[in-house]
Amino acid sequence: MSDLPDSAARIRVLIVDDQHLVRSGFRMMLSVDDDIEIVGDVANGELALAAARELSPDVILMDVQMPVMDGIEATRIVVAEDLGRVIILTTFDRDDYLFDALRAGASGFLLKNSEPEQLTDAIRAVSGGHALLAPEVTTRVIAEMVAPTGLNAGTRVPMGASSVGSAEQLERLTERELEVLTLMARGRSNAEIAADLFLGEATIKTHVSNCLAKLHLRDRVQAVVFAYEVGLIRPAENRAHPQD
Repeated sequence: MSDLPDSAARIRVLIVDDQHLVRSGFRMMLSVDDDIEIVGDVANGELALAAARELSPDVILMDVQMPVMDGIEATRIVVAEDLGRVIILTTFDRDDYLFDALRAGASGFLLKNSEPEQLTDAIRAVSGGHALLAPEVTTRVIAEMVAPTGLNAGTRVPMGASSVGSAEQLERLTERELEVLTLMARGRSNAEIAADLFLGEATIKTHVSNCLAKLHLRDRVQAVVFAYEVGLIRPAENRAHPQD
């Protein structure tokens, strides 16, 4: 049996939710994982900023609807000040919250009724520099974000230095990298992409990193949005193949 990781090696997590029982539940759920350390829990976005500045968490689990300062505004400031990576915890009853949080720079979205292992996997992934959307929201969120009409028309996710994806940028990618990007846009995990392409997962991680670097994208979420923006994959295609 291996030794427990020391505190420096643990992922430091801050929990932000206005319901005490929810915060207690997450504390209890995460306390069994040796590589995760709960550094604090607070009840609103304003307190979250103060705690983040003081405690330097790696990952912040952020509720959306809270008094004083909501999770969207708090996320925007956390990202601007580089205070940690944010996972939005949602009940999935308000799409616009998700879109606003994505624009604010959240690294992930997870449903509050997710299984404990999904939450810990998400924390580890986001801490490692990855981004994720819960499978239940991937297609719905991304498709709406890039839709030419509807709820968020004219308010696409900021893409970084190049604000709108350009089809010409795809020419920077190799044929294999293009395949990987397409599968990412269909919601595939690295393991699933590896299985689809009969390659090792480490090789897929390299291709994903190359895609992000060549396209000047911050993370996997932006890569998915980019793929939709340039027409590499379309919302209708994903609706026709919900498992993709």
